Amino acid sequence: MKVQLDALNAIADVVLRHRPGLGAPSAKSAINDSLLTFYEFFAGGGMARAGLGPKWKCLFANDFDLKKSVIYRKNWKGNALVTKDVSKLTTAEIPGTASLVWASFPCQDLSLAGLGAGLKGNRSGTFWPFWKLMEKLFKDRRGPRIVVLENVCGMLTSHDGKDFKAIADALAAVGCRFGAVVIDAEEFVPQSRQRLFIIAVAGDTAISAGLIADAPTFRHTKSLQAAHGMLKGKSADNWVWWNIPRAEMRKKRLADLIEEKPTSVQWHTADETKRLLGMMTPANRAKVTKAMETGKLNVGAIYKRTRADDEGVKHQRAEVRFDDLSGCLRTSTGGSSRQVLLIVKGKEVRSRLISSRETARLMGLPDDYELPDRYNEAYHLTGDGVVVPVVRHLAAHVLEPVLSAVVSKISIAA
Repeated sequence: MKVQLDALNAIADVVLRHRPGLGAPSAKSAINDSLLTFYEFFAGGGMARAGLGPKWKCLFANDFDLKKSVIYRKNWKGNALVTKDVSKLTTAEIPGTASLVWASFPCQDLSLAGLGAGLKGNRSGTFWPFWKLMEKLFKDRRGPRIVVLENVCGMLTSHDGKDFKAIADALAAVGCRFGAVVIDAEEFVPQSRQRLFIIAVAGDTAISAGLIADAPTFRHTKSLQAAHGMLKGKSADNWVWWNIPRAEMRKKRLADLIEEKPTSVQWHTADETKRLLGMMTPANRAKVTKAMETGKLNVGAIYKRTRADDEGVKHQRAEVRFDDLSGCLRTSTGGSSRQVLLIVKGKEVRSRLISSRETARLMGLPDDYELPDRYNEAYHLTGDGVVVPVVRHLAAHVLEPVLSAVVSKISIAA
């Protein structure tokens, strides 16, 4: 029996490239411990970790932001997090071998609100030192089975698609098969938030047929298909159309996430609310009037935006939506980037900034998740993260099934 167990653990070490010396009491637990392990880069508050769930073990996490790191450690304990610029990390600081690497690298230079620097920018350009670490891990036979890259959909069109192509070429160069999907968080939480997820699998890892579609699906937007069309050679050959189902119908509305007595923000005065309504165009005021006429509780989400009138004169406008969704949480500096709530019930109209806890709820974080005390820091932490149930959906429908196939291969070999 001992000989069989040793042989099975040896197979697990080879197939999963697991670090030697981490044996477990049984073959099954050895495989499971090796299977659900991950590194989290650009970790922020650990929202990818929250989405993966307690079955997964974080071997290493990294972020350069000291304030975010404080919150990460408060919520996740342990010593997995290394607070350091990714460009100054070495693979010697990264322990063991993980099955998954998750990287939600900075989006500012790729977003519509940015200046278009793309992957050459100071922030989004941090992808390249991160990727050098990955290349070294693959070279040292410590590469992960799966790499997930998350960012804004602007990556697809940044520099006329050249930035997306550069990432695809980098993945193909290390032998990965890969594809991308666009997922809107509104499937899971009452927030309109489209994001791009590139999912790459090591070339020697089998992918079950059911995980791949024969052609683009609803997860593959026209912009994504256009970006795919620019791929050539090995990058095009290694592409897969991930087949990820829709989520179950979302049950919560924006109104369900609202705090009755928020402590991080104060209600506007009547004059402040009146001033906000005065910043609306007739079309937006009509939305408020319609909400009042229902006599029911309606929660609207407002962003302030600069718009030009018919004569080309620019004005700051308050634009409201009453579709049970908040707008996408943004982390740009300045008051206009912070979302305002308009609470309407009959003739009563009140307004205030969205609270820290409400932003966390919109990201799918539980109420026992500790947030920064300072409002701006909490808003930046949550708005800069990945939506938790979206990560769980990807884990359930792609990441864990891919790794389950590895377990099946080990079982057959045993």
